Amino acid sequence: MAAKIELLKIRDLGEVVTDTFIFVRQNFKEMIKCFFIFCGFFLLAGALFGAMQQVKMLGTLNYLKAGAPPQLFDPERIFANFGLEYFLQLFFLMLGYIMIQVTTLSYMALYKEKGNMPPTTEEVWGYIKYFYFKLLGSGIVIGLLVIVATLLCILPGVYLYPIMALVFPIMVYENTSFGYAFNRSFKLIKENWWLTFGCIVIMSIIVSMASMIFLLPAMVINIINMVLHITKGEQVSFTLTIITTLVESLGHLFYMVPIVTISLCYFNLTETLDGTGLIGRLGQLGNAAPENNAPAEEEEY
Repeated sequence: MAAKIELLKIRDLGEVVTDTFIFVRQNFKEMIKCFFIFCGFFLLAGALFGAMQQVKMLGTLNYLKAGAPPQLFDPERIFANFGLEYFLQLFFLMLGYIMIQVTTLSYMALYKEKGNMPPTTEEVWGYIKYFYFKLLGSGIVIGLLVIVATLLCILPGVYLYPIMALVFPIMVYENTSFGYAFNRSFKLIKENWWLTFGCIVIMSIIVSMASMIFLLPAMVINIINMVLHITKGEQVSFTLTIITTLVESLGHLFYMVPIVTISLCYFNLTETLDGTGLIGRLGQLGNAAPENNAPAEEEEY
């Protein structure tokens, strides 16, 4: 049996990617359980409103069948197609993404604290309750910063992305504020931007390809559903639309993988800069690990 992954460790790019998959494989059962318990509601809600939105959009396709394409560009009809269901879907997607972030980071924080042992769902829930709204507010600020930087010029957005990706791990692993985490992310990545960026790009490509396992079947079924609706006049199956949308949502499961990668980048950068892992292990020699329910909060600088 392979040894448990030591999180606080210096790694190169290849080791970060390799250890990501080893960590996920070793903790797969526990992480999947946490994912469905804490993120399942957002999957279901997003699938429901996404299906309602798809059925609503199919109503527009009836104009193609009726031979009235110009009406497709009717402003009132276009606005109607992006109604309450569309914005509710976006709302639950945002909440779900933050929940996936908090769940994964909380799991890894507890894994580290427990001496490389999987935490229980009760322990993970305790962390989620503490960090969720902190990360939700910070996520909105980060999103706006990256969007503005990208709109001004693509390169600033690209530059900021790996830096901002470290903010959530810093906030959870060091139990600190957004301001502290924001400043520390620049300090950590100063000499290792390319390493962090490379890890994110490689893992994003791998995860995107893996997500197609769920996306392709759902896309094929949806296309068939639409063709039958337009050419044969058959009623669109709302149940089938919900199922396919839910299958697409299951692809969000893979979002946990790049979060593990970013976390390993954080631990690599922290160990490179501070050497806290080695110092901590030396300091704990002969001492029993204290029981803590949450990490100590860092001081602002």
